[in-house]
Amino acid sequence: MKRNRFLNIILGGGTLAWLGSIFYPVFSFLNPPKRPEANVHSVKAGPADKLAVNSGEIIKFGRRPVLLIRMDTGEVRAFSATCTHLDCIVQYRQDSKQIWCACHNGYYDLRGRNISGPPPRPLDVYPVNIVNNEIIVSKPKQMG
Repeated sequence: MKRNRFLNIILGGGTLAWLGSIFYPVFSFLNPPKRPEANVHSVKAGPADKLAVNSGEIIKFGRRPVLLIRMDTGEVRAFSATCTHLDCIVQYRQDSKQIWCACHNGYYDLRGRNISGPPPRPLDVYPVNIVNNEIIVSKPKQMG
């Protein structure tokens, strides 16, 4: 092998190694590893008497946001806080007593049914139990 060809191979390999050392971290960052989600069946959402009548609060259920609403009757309901249109976070509007998505002005009633705007389907409903004044939100059956 001639000296010129040997130097070209060494320089070419060095250049490829240098490019790999630059682009490998970039591609690794852009494609993060999959993390398994914790298998959460229920969460404690706090004392029932802390949630005011005709108000809403967003809590975490594993990685998912959940909207808790205390009705005028004192009943507590829980819904997925993710809009079924484009995954925006919904909120409770005390003035209209409806669930509202600010992204595209979508509305849901207090049973989670979509009533206006672009949302294509209802919100997921989470079962709620109050045990010793503690609000406990459980996983919906259809989520498995």
